[in-house]
Amino acid sequence: MKTMWAPWRIEYILGEKEKQCIFCAALADQDELTLYKGRVTMVTMNKFPYINGHLLVAPVKHIEALEQLETSEMGTLLATVEQSVAILKKIMQPDGFNIGLNLGKVAGAGVEEHLHFHIVPRWFGDTNALTVFGEVRVIPEHIKATYNNLKPYFNKLDIKT
Repeated sequence: MKTMWAPWRIEYILGEKEKQCIFCAALADQDELTLYKGRVTMVTMNKFPYINGHLLVAPVKHIEALEQLETSEMGTLLATVEQSVAILKKIMQPDGFNIGLNLGKVAGAGVEEHLHFHIVPRWFGDTNALTVFGEVRVIPEHIKATYNNLKPYFNKLDIKT
């Protein structure tokens, strides 16, 4: 039998669940996984990712629906998604991406009160029967190592608004 170690998961399993919006907490410097804070948008790492490099891109404004964004804010949000993908391509070299919004609890939104995109890099063979049959996800790199690899590139990010 093989053993997989994911020590950061215990924090989620045993810890108190977030009482405030994770994005608003990140904007208030209450987390250590935020890669970018701009005037209109922000990028943070998913604390409990599907795979290494799983990013969340959100507007700074605490809103839950696309129609609450101004047209220029929507453009900035998508530009932030685009530039985040470019950084992930350069640093992590994935074979593809899953990018999307989950609007509403029924659609899978874990934080439905603050609109956000998920960017999930994908590699050939990154998931297999272990995920399906064993209900186990393997994340090969510690989240802080991924953060440290990405942060210098997000520090240079210049989103045109």
